Amino acid sequence: MTRRKGTSGRGQRDLTVKVKTARGRKLSSTRWLQRQLNDPYVKRARDEGYRGRAAYKISEIDDKYRFLVPGARVVDLGCAPGGWSQVAVARVNALGQKPGKARGRVLGIDLQEVDAIPGAELHRLDFLEEGADDRVKAWLGGKADVVMSDMAAAASGHKQTDHLRIVALCEAAAEFAFDVLEEGGTFVAKVLAGGAEQGLQALLKRRFDKVVNVKPPASRADSSEKFVVATGFRGPAGDGDASGEVR
Repeated sequence: MTRRKGTSGRGQRDLTVKVKTARGRKLSSTRWLQRQLNDPYVKRARDEGYRGRAAYKISEIDDKYRFLVPGARVVDLGCAPGGWSQVAVARVNALGQKPGKARGRVLGIDLQEVDAIPGAELHRLDFLEEGADDRVKAWLGGKADVVMSDMAAAASGHKQTDHLRIVALCEAAAEFAFDVLEEGGTFVAKVLAGGAEQGLQALLKRRFDKVVNVKPPASRADSSEKFVVATGFRGPAGDGDASGEVR
């Protein structure tokens, strides 16, 4: 690994990290490593104690839509490695560190064990299992105000297949949210642009007052990922109402 030296227009040294292709390492892996080493969000996450750059995606989305408020009860589906839960803990006041503010709850769910996160309750659970929604509501002692998901299906290497898989996973997360969300609640999930997500949009706008698509600044420009934010859950009575707005 080498560093390219030079000067910028401001007289500062250019410290772009250049990664040499090692024996046995694929070119794609070398490019990924170089991108990681030069990503300011990766460095910032490391410096600020977050478990990944994804923490800034949910932070930027919440900065705009304000659903992670003190006192909110949050379910983080597929929470590993834990960056989204870390952000939620601070914003909903799960540790009670904001005097005079309501204290929220953060429940992280994943198929694998996740290292402890102060202020978050972590459970190993497949949210697709029968009765998973009832277990989550029992752990929370009621319904959630926010269900959020940064899950992605395992990549196959085939773009269209991966798109269909992640949309299907997001639809399953939405169905789960319908069972555990409080009326007025919010659903946030990652999807990949590609066309098949239109069914998901239609599904959500029947159940929420407003559905928007957003690509936060922390999401890489060359990535096809975007996030759907559905606010104002109508509850069980929302079936058949397709008056929601989609942008």
